[in-house]
Amino acid sequence: MKDEMKDTNQTGSDRWWKRAVIYQIYPRSFADSNGDGIGDLQGIIAKLDYLEELGIDAIWLSPVCRSPQDDNGYDISDYQDIDPMFGTLDDMEALIREAERHHIRIIMDLVLNHSSDEHRWFQEAKKSRENPYHDYYVWRDGVEGEYPNDMRAAFGGSAWEWVPALQQYYFHQFSVKQPDLNWENPKLRQEIYDMINWWIEKGVGGFRLDVIDQIAKEPDKKITNNGPRLHEYLRELSRETFQKADLVTVGEAWGATTELAKLYSNPDNSELSMVFQFEHICLDQIEGKEKWDLAPLPFMKLKEVFERWQTQLCQKGWNSLFWNNHDLPRIVSRWGNDGQYRVESAKMLAILLHGLQGTPYIYQGEELGMTNVQYEIEDYRDIETLNLYQERLEKGYSREEIMRSIHAKSRDNARTPMQWNDGENAGFTKGTPWLRINPNYREIHAESQMNDEDSVFSCYKKLVRLRKEYDVFVDGDFRLLLADDENIFAYTRTNGDQTLLVLCNFYDTTVSYSLDEDVSGMELLVSNYRDADETGTLRPYEARMYLKK
Repeated sequence: MKDEMKDTNQTGSDRWWKRAVIYQIYPRSFADSNGDGIGDLQGIIAKLDYLEELGIDAIWLSPVCRSPQDDNGYDISDYQDIDPMFGTLDDMEALIREAERHHIRIIMDLVLNHSSDEHRWFQEAKKSRENPYHDYYVWRDGVEGEYPNDMRAAFGGSAWEWVPALQQYYFHQFSVKQPDLNWENPKLRQEIYDMINWWIEKGVGGFRLDVIDQIAKEPDKKITNNGPRLHEYLRELSRETFQKADLVTVGEAWGATTELAKLYSNPDNSELSMVFQFEHICLDQIEGKEKWDLAPLPFMKLKEVFERWQTQLCQKGWNSLFWNNHDLPRIVSRWGNDGQYRVESAKMLAILLHGLQGTPYIYQGEELGMTNVQYEIEDYRDIETLNLYQERLEKGYSREEIMRSIHAKSRDNARTPMQWNDGENAGFTKGTPWLRINPNYREIHAESQMNDEDSVFSCYKKLVRLRKEYDVFVDGDFRLLLADDENIFAYTRTNGDQTLLVLCNFYDTTVSYSLDEDVSGMELLVSNYRDADETGTLRPYEARMYLKK
């Protein structure tokens, strides 16, 4: 197993991560081993049998490094230590070892755009302008109360914070406690490379890089995403670190286009394995507005976006396939039907996504069809949600309007604790959970689904297995079918003699269709209804995946 996982000679379609399915864990909400109400590393170790049963190849671990937790771990104060709430460095090393025994790699989540203001670098940086660490961050001279420019932070307020002792402002794209790192400083970059290589030596299988498209910021020009030196930095980063092992690397890049993604994920491995791009995820908001400004999903646009990413990256890059993550609402509530057709629509969305070219990501609980929540504001913990509530109240929005947006889009929708069983606290903890558990845990939980052939879990398990069995999932060319149909998402993937056909009814009414493709000679690989023999009609949220060999 160890030799297989450390093989660095794979190229092209043989790279292990092209056949892999990656499972994202939000550690504080996954499994609590010590009863303090917060998930931890030992809790994850205890659930590795479950993950091996699902069949996943790697765990993307949301940040576990030491942090004041101003932004749930995305404010790192020590990149080479584990936050005590999750355990110790010994626990992390044990997780890497135990996961390997279960044929699972561990992918670290690294935040390289900014650090915590409690990181020793920043503590030194604000002591004086002459301090060697001062230039590790982005500073501008100024006068208190007169900001260098009008740039806003993502979590609200100005992107500039005054430090009286220095008579300077520092730049922060997110929380005031998350000062941006200055990648123009080669000493900073070397510190980052040394840290990453330290983790590689410990046996991690890859890295997810938070908002990596913002490291080449130029705030004087109001440039945050895709700065002029971005790909220069990424090539140097890859050369100095990632290329030393057979790793999977994925960058979060909200501003990525297909052309930029070809640079990020060039098959020559000069930058990253792939990026998370969010074009499809941003469709259900009013154009030009914030994510909280809700709009119906433009289904035809969704098909167009997927077609473009599938065809334009083919042989020139690599897709990340995802509906959910720790920042996004639950997909079955968002674009499925979390009521009458929860099971059917959860499976449909899985079948649609997992037939595409790219590496699929499953966010914890997605494989169970976990849903959004509708709490009162007092029950939310997410800094973005709480700031949004106050800001919009001050702007005159009604409380009802604000809560409607929060119920639809709050990041805490994804962060409610994992639902393991119908016992106390859904089996997540014996203590008081850090975030209120979704009240529907008695109906939706892992224990009831693992041995149920018709469960959402079993559907995901089958899709994970199929990706490893058939080359067409990796190499097949994509062709959109029924492009003008306003209800059906249908496509083929073709590789030599193998053709994969996927048919999905995206809505809750029965619809008819007509295809040139003859399914009579095809094998039905997976469907979300027990009886899937009738052709020409799809029932509410019905999905089928066929294979011609």
